[in-house]
Amino acid sequence: MGGGARYPYPKEVWTPSGGWWTRPSNWKSNTAIAFAGILAVTYSVWTLSAAREWRYIQPSKPIPSMLWAKQYKEKKPELEKELH
Repeated sequence: MGGGARYPYPKEVWTPSGGWWTRPSNWKSNTAIAFAGILAVTYSVWTLSAAREWRYIQPSKPIPSMLWAKQYKEKKPELEKELH
């Protein structure tokens, strides 16, 4: 199932993926850094989106984005009347 033993390959061939059987010694830290970067970007986009979200037509029932949207965090009394 392993595909056989590793065979000799030409050392002068360059590939952007690193060539045959690459396994960088720091792959775990590279993966952690990339994951942290993805989380940071996701958090910043989420925060910006929640701050700018505004619904001009109020939903007839509660929706998930009401938990984090700035419009509903302020708890305006007229919105409470409309939703209930």
